[in-house]
This record gives sequence, C-alpha cells and structure tokens, in this order.
Amino acid sequence: MEHLECGELRSVRKAPQAAIGQVLIEALPYIRKFEGTTFVIKYGGSAMKDACLKNTFAQNVTLLRKVGINVVLVHGGGDAITRTAEKLGLNSRFVQGRRVTDKEMISVIQMTLAGKVNQDIVQLISEHGGKAVGVTGLDADTIRAVPHQHAETLGLVGDVEQINTGYIDLLCHAGLIPVIAPIGFDEKGNIYNINADDAASSIAIALKAEKLIYVSDVEGIHVGDRILKTICKAEAADFIEQGIISGGMIPKVLSAFNTLDGGVGKIHLIDGKSTHSLLLEVFTHEGVGTQFIAEQD
Repeated sequence: MEHLECGELRSVRKAPQAAIGQVLIEALPYIRKFEGTTFVIKYGGSAMKDACLKNTFAQNVTLLRKVGINVVLVHGGGDAITRTAEKLGLNSRFVQGRRVTDKEMISVIQMTLAGKVNQDIVQLISEHGGKAVGVTGLDADTIRAVPHQHAETLGLVGDVEQINTGYIDLLCHAGLIPVIAPIGFDEKGNIYNINADDAASSIAIALKAEKLIYVSDVEGIHVGDRILKTICKAEAADFIEQGIISGGMIPKVLSAFNTLDGGVGKIHLIDGKSTHSLLLEVFTHEGVGTQFIAEQD
C-alpha cells in the first residue's frame, strides 16, 4: 500500500473504488459504536518528531473528533525539554527513566512542555480543521499531585493523586480537543513533572474512557516474530513468567492492566511510525497494534 505524501490526500485513482468502499463500510460500525464515547490518547515517540507523521496524526485526531468521538490528548516532549535545557546550560539527568527535576528544570519543563510543544500540537490540529485547546494539569485544578516515592533523588517529580475532570468534560462537551501537558501541583502549590503515560492512565480512569491508546515507537506485544492482536491479563502473566514479555515492556503491560482494572474499556498500544496507525487500529477489524482486554471472550 502506498503511503501518503506529507499533507497530501490519497487520490481515488491510486486504489480500486471497490477497495476504498470496503474500507469505509468496514469503518461504519465502529463509528456508530464509538460515537459519543471518550478516547484518551497518549502521544509520544517518533510521531511527535517527524513532520509527516505529526501531520497525519493531527489529521487522524481531527477525524476522530469529527465523527463524534471525544478525544483527550496527553503528550510527552522529553527531547524538546532536553534541548531547551541544553540551550540554557542545564544538564539533564535521569534515574530509572525519570528526569531529575530541580526548580530550574521544572521551569524549563513548564516553558517547553506547556508552552511550545503543547501549542505546536494545538496549531497543527487546528490547521486540519480540529478545534483544540492547550491545557496543563494546573488549569482548573485538573491534576493534583504528590511527590514521587523517590523524591529525595528525583526532586520535583510527582505521581497523580487526583484528576478533576470538570474542565476536561466542559471542553469535550463544547466539541473541543483538550491537549494536556502532564504537569501537576500539590496543596502547597509545588509544581511537579509527571510521567505522561501515568497521567494518561489516570485521566482515562477518571473520565471512564472507552479507550486509552498509547501512540509510541512500539508496534505492540511481540511473541516470537509476530505481534499479538489481543492480550488478556492471564496471558500477560504467563508471558511475563516465561520471559517472553521482559525488560521495559513489563511495566507498560502491568500499567495497561491496572488501567483496565480502573474501568477503562480497552487499552491499545500502536506504532506511531506507521502512517494512519491510529485510524487503522480503531476502525478496521484487524487493527495494527495490540489491544489489552480484561479477559478473553
């Protein structure tokens, strides 16, 4: 299948009309099923860096909103934070994958994540006809945080204590797409850097979302040379015990099932490097990544 050029719509002459029609018909029951539901999308990886992938992702998100799905976008931006810090003469240090965050670094994070990164996403969605609004966890008391358990080492890194959904609900009901930078604060007014995956999970649970979709650089859960289309909790436990799921994938898998336990309908892990993977995962029978479900039917 040919890939779209950046910003270009596929011409109907490049594929048989019957095939195009079949794709649209296949999407119809999913559009009907998900109209009025909420999808939380965690946006990260190459899909945030490559110009063409950013463009097509914005198109995909806009289309989801246009067919009646409430879309809540939570984004990362670690590379941009590191580049800004370097320009200001600050070194970035990481402990177990988390950025050590002192007062100078949290200012950089606010400036970069809640500023340029967030607004670039909002602008791109707007260019494709979507109506997006930049939000941080500080707005309308949306993300309340507590210090991370290793705060002595990590500094101003926080865990989500509470998600207040009022502002997010208001934006969704107005037909807008909240684009959320994962920054939170505590009752003393301290501001915290929060892991985007954790923030997305907590937001999805609080909103009772139909889906939480992780857009990353991982194709899905690999077993040998194939990608699992679906995995349930019991299978995941067996694969972890056998060492088939290992390393950094273990906390991702455990987090996914904790989110399911919190009441979210399904979790999806898809490859943001694949053009239109978001639409293909949601609106086709086969999908392109791995979906996590509580148990097999």
